[in-house]
Amino acid sequence: MDALEEKKAENIVLMDLRGIAHFTDYFVLCSGTSDRMLRAILKAANDAMHEKFDLKGKIEGIPSNGWITVDFNSFVLHIFSPEQRKFYDLEELWAEGKILLHVQ
Repeated sequence: MDALEEKKAENIVLMDLRGIAHFTDYFVLCSGTSDRMLRAILKAANDAMHEKFDLKGKIEGIPSNGWITVDFNSFVLHIFSPEQRKFYDLEELWAEGKILLHVQ
């Protein structure tokens, strides 16, 4: 979370999906206001996970599409543009999950 906050990620949400999703335990969702910001958030998160836990996530998507996912197995990081986040509305789609943290 620190890496996301350092790169000024907005509307950070940690969702507990244990017992709901078979493919992961948690979602971390955040937004960035430009392609450049999405890239910076992605790099910071991946670097932090590699440095602290020796993990490299599996990246899908590109900043220009407004949605990047990084699969770290036990959690999936979703980095959105505000428009894509509103369109896909994962918080509503996975509403059965419990929101553990919400940082504006």
